[in-house]
Amino acid sequence: MYFLYICLETEVPLGCPKYTLCPDFIMNRNKREKEFYSLDVGDSTFTVLKRYQNLRPIGSGAQGIVCSAYDHNLERNVAIKKLSRPFQNQTHAKRAYRELVLMKCVNHKNIIGLLNVFTPQKTLEEFQDVYIVMELMDANLCQVIQMELDHERLSYLLYQMLCGIKHLHAAGIIHRDLKPSNIVVKSDCTLKILDFGLARTAATGLLMTPYVVTRYYRAPEVILGMGYQANVDVWSIGCIMAEMVRGSVLFPGTDHIDQWNKVIEQLGTPSQEFLMKLNQSVRTYVENRPRYAGFTFEKLFPDVLFPADSEHNKLKASQARDLLSKMLVIDASKRISVSEALQHPYINVWYDPTEVEAVSTYLLIMWPPPLITDKQLDEREHTVEEWKDLIYMEVQDWEERTKNGVIRGQPASLG
Repeated sequence: MYFLYICLETEVPLGCPKYTLCPDFIMNRNKREKEFYSLDVGDSTFTVLKRYQNLRPIGSGAQGIVCSAYDHNLERNVAIKKLSRPFQNQTHAKRAYRELVLMKCVNHKNIIGLLNVFTPQKTLEEFQDVYIVMELMDANLCQVIQMELDHERLSYLLYQMLCGIKHLHAAGIIHRDLKPSNIVVKSDCTLKILDFGLARTAATGLLMTPYVVTRYYRAPEVILGMGYQANVDVWSIGCIMAEMVRGSVLFPGTDHIDQWNKVIEQLGTPSQEFLMKLNQSVRTYVENRPRYAGFTFEKLFPDVLFPADSEHNKLKASQARDLLSKMLVIDASKRISVSEALQHPYINVWYDPTEVEAVSTYLLIMWPPPLITDKQLDEREHTVEEWKDLIYMEVQDWEERTKNGVIRGQPASLG
């Protein structure tokens, strides 16, 4: 196994938890499950179960504040995310609901594991706070991008991204917001995808709005307001791979229009066949832009950017460049799919059917198969109070499913 040797600011997580049904253990656990305590974390107050100790802030953003903590029940370190004001408006409430539902539905070694969901409030009327407990990782990919990676580490990280995305796509979920900051790694080079607040279910014919995806990793079909499908995530992985090779963002657009200009300046103006797929107003704008020939991928990604060729796995710069050329295709109908990328010579040295086609037996016992087909998850609209009621039901559902004494730790598929 390859190690990244990341300098950690938090303690390294302990080993895999044990699933225990010992009556005495369950009794003590259940007692801690019902007891809460509060502490200030920055400008926020965390009110958490007593099973979680030694809280330390490790990150914050628009979606919430994250602390590391030690879980005395699972005997391991975890990450606790307090959702930021989930009921302040419909947008926040809908996002919180979507994130929680999708996290409950997927279970794969390359997707961040949901360990617990709780609220300190006892009734729906009091309900205000949602805490999501997840696996704790060592760093996000932003830190890894600054490191010099050999071909083994680079291709293995990409392989894991593709495995995780394939699992989401099999569940009918398009991530839409893949970027280095929401891909996390451990020092042993294992990788997990997180943050499903912007993920959407794959609804046929649904025109998905362009503003929700982080600009730098935004696929052309999103920039141009076209409908898109699963391989929109492949473009994002291609942008991330390019950034790992170059050490800098490939298409650093300053705004919506500049983002498109950055793409065509480097890859060239797309064909007339592609332009005919655009609606009239967008096509007129694109056709009135200066035409660019673009650069070859040999020019964009010269050999000097890549590590030395690998003798052990026969991985070469030419293979990595070829994969980039197949991911970074403006016309999504000609872009490589996730399944095809997993078979690419630069990736398939790691191919393991049990990882690529993973089905979690633990998930099948505790939850129905992870397939989201209800377009209402995306399309339905509710008042804040209605969203609040739905989220409260999801939290209660989690408690009902776990109160039988089975402790949800690492998914069984992780071994």
